[in-house]
Amino acid sequence: MAHIGENKVLALLADSANAENFQQSASEHAIYDYIDETFRYHTGRIIVAGVANNIARIQQVLTAAAENNRRVVLTGQDVEKIVKTAIKLGYINVPSDDLFAKTKELKELAPEQTVILETGRMGEPLKSLQRMATNRHRMIHIHEGDLVFLTTTPSHAMETNVAKTKDMIYRAGGEVKAISDDLKSSGHANKADLQLMFNLLHPQYVLPVQGEYRQLAAAAEHAHEVGIPFENIFISGLGDIISYDQGKMNAAGHVDAGNTMIDGIGVGDIGNIVLRDRKMLAEDGIFVAVVTIDRKKKKIVSKPKITSRGFVYMKTSRDLLSDSGDLVATTVQKEP
Repeated sequence: MAHIGENKVLALLADSANAENFQQSASEHAIYDYIDETFRYHTGRIIVAGVANNIARIQQVLTAAAENNRRVVLTGQDVEKIVKTAIKLGYINVPSDDLFAKTKELKELAPEQTVILETGRMGEPLKSLQRMATNRHRMIHIHEGDLVFLTTTPSHAMETNVAKTKDMIYRAGGEVKAISDDLKSSGHANKADLQLMFNLLHPQYVLPVQGEYRQLAAAAEHAHEVGIPFENIFISGLGDIISYDQGKMNAAGHVDAGNTMIDGIGVGDIGNIVLRDRKMLAEDGIFVAVVTIDRKKKKIVSKPKITSRGFVYMKTSRDLLSDSGDLVATTVQKEP
């Protein structure tokens, strides 16, 4: 990085998710010791919840499992695919030949010999843990004596979901232990890491990315402290355009950016009018009056039929609907 910094670095897009943190993260050695100690002293099953792309953490789990005579069960195709690929490429070392066990072997394994590695679909374990706690997971159910071991630090945005998941696990009879409760562990750069990066790369411009606005602003302040002028720091929002033209970077307008509505097999093909109507229906409900008319005699053949969805509860609002039918009949009969 220092070598790259000797050349001209135009712009650095700096991960700001941990920019408000001034503490140094724990070393990987300290984290491994923590995992190893947990595996050694817990006497029941351990369900390790992690993020699938954190290969280093998966390696620590596998090493600690082998050291403590535990076998590892991979619970989904996603994590199996990632682990097998990492092993094939040499990024993960398997400490023993019989380390991995198949799901069907779970019943035969003693609890003190079992580690279940769960990363969830797309690398996010919380939904899978919730299914385990409510007996909706296809393979694993959390029960008395299980320890759910959270080996990654959740982002601030996930705190509510993490608390909800912990409560479900305790209700199912399990326990929860999280590395973040005792060690400061994060894959995101803190203030010192960011400033080291700025000093190594000497970027002309800095664009803080990833994080809430206050975190982006904190990263901008850290960049200014090491000599980067505020006019060369751009805090952009969703859809903001940053343009580099004639040797200078500038804010250059905005484009619409947000959720893309998908309807059936089409993507982005729903017009604004349709979306507006759907929003109105969702917020206000629907009220429909069906009237059968004899055009020749210009008379109403039968009393109007009133249908409502999302407006009022039909069974308790019969008087209202009856009066509505009379009002509709009177209004229609007046029309020429």
